[in-house]
Amino acid sequence: MTHANVRFNYHDYLQLPDDKRYEIIDGELLVVPAPYLRHQRILRELATALCAHVKERDSGQVFFAPCDVVLSAENVVQPDLLFVTKERQGILTEANIQGPPDLAIEILSEATRQRDLHLKRKLYAKYGVREYWIVDPDAATVEVLVRGEPGYISAGVYGCPERLSSPLLPELNLPVSEIFTTAEHAE
Repeated sequence: MTHANVRFNYHDYLQLPDDKRYEIIDGELLVVPAPYLRHQRILRELATALCAHVKERDSGQVFFAPCDVVLSAENVVQPDLLFVTKERQGILTEANIQGPPDLAIEILSEATRQRDLHLKRKLYAKYGVREYWIVDPDAATVEVLVRGEPGYISAGVYGCPERLSSPLLPELNLPVSEIFTTAEHAE
């Protein structure tokens, strides 16, 4: 039996039932499992801090999954958390985000670790996401990656008790312990 080389696109994606979360990377349809509560707690703490920072400065908008980011017809992703600067609000539509956000944040999980570290890193760099943060709950670290010539370059790996800084958000001075400690205490 031979397998057909089927490639999915955004039109196909829109026809899928909404009982699961999906992404399309290079035409391949991927099911995204529901995150564990630890993941959700970390997401909540990051989103709260990022939303407050962005709102205080009126610098753009923050969104979190599920929110479709259409990078191309064959690349549709749902970053855990993302930020679009005020200057680039034109990519926001009623249904989705049409183009790369300025910042994409992925929280690693057992089910998504390899995809986030490799596939999405390359995809986000290819389509021009300015910063990509990789949040590792097991190591209690956040790596801030910035776009460079060959792809992403690490601007720093931040752990407890350090404060996370970002070239994209230079006034952000987020204690990493707030992201992880609060999430751990709720366990």
